[in-house]
Amino acid sequence: MISTKPTQKSSTFNVFFHLRKTAAKDGKFSVYARITIDRKRIELAVRQFVDRSDWNEAKGIAKTKKEELKVLNNYLEQMRASFVACYREMLLSKKVITTESFKQVYFGKDTNEFTLCKLMNYHNQDMKETISWGTLKNYFTTEKYLQKFLKERMHTSDISLKDINYKFVTSFEYFLKTFKPLDHHKPIGNNGVMKHMERFRKMINVALKNEWLEKDPFKAYKLKFNRYERGFLTTEELALIEMKNFSFERLQYVKDLFIFSCYTGLAYTDAMQLTPANLIRGIDGEHWITTQRQKTGTAVKIPLLPKAKHLIEKYRNNPKSLNAGTLFPNISNQRLNGYLKEMADVCKIDKNLTFHLARHTFATTLTLSNGVPIESVSKMLGHTKITTTQVYAKVIESKLSDDMKLLKQKLDKKQDEADHKTAQPE
Repeated sequence: MISTKPTQKSSTFNVFFHLRKTAAKDGKFSVYARITIDRKRIELAVRQFVDRSDWNEAKGIAKTKKEELKVLNNYLEQMRASFVACYREMLLSKKVITTESFKQVYFGKDTNEFTLCKLMNYHNQDMKETISWGTLKNYFTTEKYLQKFLKERMHTSDISLKDINYKFVTSFEYFLKTFKPLDHHKPIGNNGVMKHMERFRKMINVALKNEWLEKDPFKAYKLKFNRYERGFLTTEELALIEMKNFSFERLQYVKDLFIFSCYTGLAYTDAMQLTPANLIRGIDGEHWITTQRQKTGTAVKIPLLPKAKHLIEKYRNNPKSLNAGTLFPNISNQRLNGYLKEMADVCKIDKNLTFHLARHTFATTLTLSNGVPIESVSKMLGHTKITTTQVYAKVIESKLSDDMKLLKQKLDKKQDEADHKTAQPE
């Protein structure tokens, strides 16, 4: 088996010959070339036949005890060389290399052009193993809007990468901002548009890194996100929910899960995936949660507050938890947020209660407002930058007031000490 490792980081190429499992009419077996590109396979018939007893399956060649078998091996090596030559030609031409594009080039059906649709397909296939399904779904949505833009504004189904310029980028932005859905969905807001543009730019960056595109059409383009204050529960609102007991088991469980996030800062997916293995003894000898954020892959360590620890003990032996091997019974994010709306009505809390609001509450009301340094909060939230935490968790006004009162007391004390020294006789 030949393995070709080119300069493109993400691309690998292997050729291996093998026999079909079922015999042909004359009892011989058909030889096939198995070509693997980035762990994706295609099978190509080489129109040669051989007895299974004359085939070395481990080496992927015929045994050389007969002259005609030596001729067969020479032919297979020529086929292998032609496959490798085709692959190297695609590399030199900076083509998007997939099993399908390789097959098209090898059989002379290639369009000799890098296109936007090919790039989107390549990106989404390449990212499948490295990003969460939730994030990948967002890329599929961006791809859908790009396809709509091509059809409705460009009057085409695809476009060459070399034709994507700054005008194309800004025209796509304008298309998103003026797009009017025919269904029940709302028009896309500014930040929604910016997220689509951000994902489009990331796809273009893949083309630039692989040298399929010479100029960056996003070079002069700036993303313009509107900044909003993040919602959170006040201490009083959190207490209202904590004190409320629900007769319906589903609402009580949703309440407990929400409170757990308020005291740990864990997002829905990370909370649902917790297992007993995520509970450890920390450096202080106390119970901690150690996990990895699914969204970013960042390691997270959180010392357990008593209320969070109590909720873990409450549900860890639940039959559904034991069956799934998790600390909490599974519930879908959609159902969870639906029940949270119901819970907000019962508790008379006039806020858009979502599970993510619990994460905001942990950052703002539970930690920053109680003097936990922003660096520690950032670590527990799994942020890689302090600036992310600053946007995520604004310090509330009562904390600012308390801080200023402490400062006032210190200044008054210093002034009293200065006045006392001045009053002392020399």
